[in-house]
Amino acid sequence: MQKTVIIDYGSGNLRSAAKAFEHASVEEVQVTNDPAALKDASHIVLPGVGAYADCKAGLEAVPGMIEALEDEVINQQKPFLGICVGMQLMATRGREHGETAGFDWIKGEVVEIEPTDVTLKIPHMGWNEVNIESDHPVLSGVPNNSHFYFVHSYFAEPIDKNIIAATTTYGIEFCSAVAFENVVAVQFHPEKSGSVGLKIYENFVQFTRMSTGGLS
Repeated sequence: MQKTVIIDYGSGNLRSAAKAFEHASVEEVQVTNDPAALKDASHIVLPGVGAYADCKAGLEAVPGMIEALEDEVINQQKPFLGICVGMQLMATRGREHGETAGFDWIKGEVVEIEPTDVTLKIPHMGWNEVNIESDHPVLSGVPNNSHFYFVHSYFAEPIDKNIIAATTTYGIEFCSAVAFENVVAVQFHPEKSGSVGLKIYENFVQFTRMSTGGLS
């Protein structure tokens, strides 16, 4: 049976994401802080709202959660979706208010948005166009330049540009989604983005693990 697990580590209200997945016709949605629940999951979702260091500390405060994520996503290669800071935590390190180690699933850093237009406010908050650059199944059917909802001051900057699945411009062009193998992550909030956001969730719950080996 298909079961989507949304990880709860104290980073914001997760009910809106859970409701969006319920609308996406997933068989079962579980919001939990129990690392053991990841073993029974068919799909894993890591959301995140707030500062990078706080979110990392929240995960570290749940005994065994980071290790369970590593095993289920990297070794077992279960479909994984990172949202906002959940995407950023995949990087080697974050540079928000100092330096904090990330998962190192994506070689690169999380850096501050520094728009060339000084009239643009930070955080970047509201609707913005997303330029889709990948044919990954989770992004299938999402029209290019669709508008998604953002709330952030930092973004992930992968060293490997081939994994960048979408970009967005806010004074500068930045990576707003990555996709490779069984992993997809987005800087925006699909659960706040209407029908196009729901489409991403529908695609994700229909996406099955890749037949190749684990991530490297």
